This record gives sequence, structure tokens and C-alpha cells, in this order.
Amino acid sequence: MDEVEVVVAHSERATLRVGGVFLKVDADQARIDVEIEAMSLAPVPTPEVLWHKPPVLALAALAGKPLGRLGGPSTGSRADWAAAGAAIRKLHDAPLPARVGRAGRSVVELAAELDDECEVLVTNGVLPADLVTRNRQVAEAALRPWTPAFTHGDLQIAHVFVDDGGVTGIIDWSEAGQGDALYDLATFALGHEEHLDDVIAGYGKDVDLDVIHAWSSLRSLLAVRWLMEHGFDPFEPGCEVDVLRSRM
Repeated sequence: MDEVEVVVAHSERATLRVGGVFLKVDADQARIDVEIEAMSLAPVPTPEVLWHKPPVLALAALAGKPLGRLGGPSTGSRADWAAAGAAIRKLHDAPLPARVGRAGRSVVELAAELDDECEVLVTNGVLPADLVTRNRQVAEAALRPWTPAFTHGDLQIAHVFVDDGGVTGIIDWSEAGQGDALYDLATFALGHEEHLDDVIAGYGKDVDLDVIHAWSSLRSLLAVRWLMEHGFDPFEPGCEVDVLRSRM
């Protein structure tokens, strides 16, 4: 029998791998529903859905390997990063899904959430006040009107699989929906901005780097406490806190 590998596990969801099958267990059926629908609509490679019996979604393993991970080195070549940029552009140019995704929250909602979170981070001594204040200033550039695109919503580099300069699949679509395309690009380049030029070359469209940096700061500020509360360490080298420090 194949070993059971725990890929990720926290109080909201868990992903297990048994041989060539990934089993996603999610307490929120709505997230699984979003994931299945998004994968059926996305014009990029996604895992094959083998079966679905709530609360479990079974997916076939993808060929290739993840492009990298936050806090670790990228295993991909420049061609891999450019291919990922091209795949992201194809997604962003696709017809819009009906649902508004994580990357599509309103400017008013985001600003209020960000201000509340910044206050908690400082009041509770999670992060230094000057670090929070500086990144809140940087994040302001993301709070502007944007044209809706089909966004993944959680486009970490670990969610993009590549092989020999091509994208073999993109996983974890539970946050997908209409949103700001630059949110996806910022999430993808988080902690690996040295590869951003290759991503943009593959993307094939001019983008506002200030807005990408703003989304990186905003996303990191909002993620720090959640990560700590769910067993992850945003203070590890190359992770969210280092991203925030890079803006100083």
C-alpha cells in the first residue's frame, strides 16, 4: 500500500496524498464547490477530478513539480517562470465567472479590514509599528478601481506545476472568481520578486509594479496572524514578514 502523505493540514481543511491521488478534506462544502466549478471553467491545465463525496474531493496528481514555495528556492528555470506568466495571462483573459473571488473584494471592504488588522498587529505587539505603518502606506496603491478578470485568488508558486518550460497544471482553486489581475501576479511573485521580470515577459502585458508591490504588502499584513493561528510561521526566512521588511 502507498504511504499516506499529509500535504497540508489545519483546522479548516487538509490535503492528503496517496500514490497518484490527492484527497482534499474541507469543512466548508462551498469552497469545494467553487474549486470544482473554477477548474471546469479555467482555460489552463488543472487536475482531473476523480470523484467527489462531501467533504472529500479526489484529484489526480499532476505531472511535473511545483515551481517552488514561499520561503524556499525556486526549482524552476526562467522559461518556467515565463510559461507561468503566459498561463496566468490566459486565465485573466478568459470569460468572467459569475462569482466574485478573494481577489475581488471591494476597495472599501479591504481598506477597513486592513486598517483593523494593522491596529491589532501593533496593539498586540505582533509586528513593530514602523513596519506596519510603512507597509500600510505601500498597500494604499492597491486600493484603486480595477477591471475584473478571471482570477485564481491564491496563486502561490507552490500551486503552479511545471515541466521542461511548460505549465502542467494549477491547483487549489477555492478562492477563484472575478478579481484584480494584479492580485494574482503579486501573490505569485511573493517572496520571489527576482523572477518578476520573467513572469511579466511571459504575461505579455505592461503592469503597474507599484500596485503589485502594494498587493504584496497588503496580502502579507492580512496573512500574518492567520498563519500564526493555523500552525504556520510567517517569520521564516523569505516568508511574509521578510516581504514586509523588504519595503522598509
